[in-house]
Amino acid sequence: MVTMLRRCLGVFVVLTLLTGVAYPLLVTGVARLAFRAQAEGSVIERDGRAVGSRLLGQAFSRPEYFWSRPSATTPQPYNGASSSASNSGPTNPAFAAAVAARVEALRAADPGNTAPVPVDLVTASGSGLDPHISPAAADYQVARVARAHGWPPERLRALLAAHTEGRTLGLLGEPRVNVVELNLALDAAN
Repeated sequence: MVTMLRRCLGVFVVLTLLTGVAYPLLVTGVARLAFRAQAEGSVIERDGRAVGSRLLGQAFSRPEYFWSRPSATTPQPYNGASSSASNSGPTNPAFAAAVAARVEALRAADPGNTAPVPVDLVTASGSGLDPHISPAAADYQVARVARAHGWPPERLRALLAAHTEGRTLGLLGEPRVNVVELNLALDAAN
């Protein structure tokens, strides 16, 4: 019995060192060599300080910025330590009320805009952290943002086109706009 217990303990220690120490160190080392920016969080820096990540959304509510899709994380929006969806279905009354309130807020921010509200402006992503919106969701906001900056909408659409990412490898996913990067470009263009 003692011999078997020693063997089990030995296997446990060896496997712990292999899978709990050596393997994570190897994967981290390879990631830092091959994909340095991603391994370090895809941090966006301005003037030598971190202002965001290409992988995490941020909450924007001022009219001169494009607004991100809602976040379902708690206790605050875009909480990277609490990635989650709301898990509410379309028949859930609380979900329907939240979507209706978001539509109302978008309409109130731009009363002249009678276009249909894109779904990604009123529903959270699966992780609650997505920094991207669809080109349609960005275009929906062009008039409001252009007015706030005193720009012609064409100037803003050109900036938007420059920050629209295509499908990955030309076929995966949908075209998208990284709201954090677009808003930083807006600040730089002023």
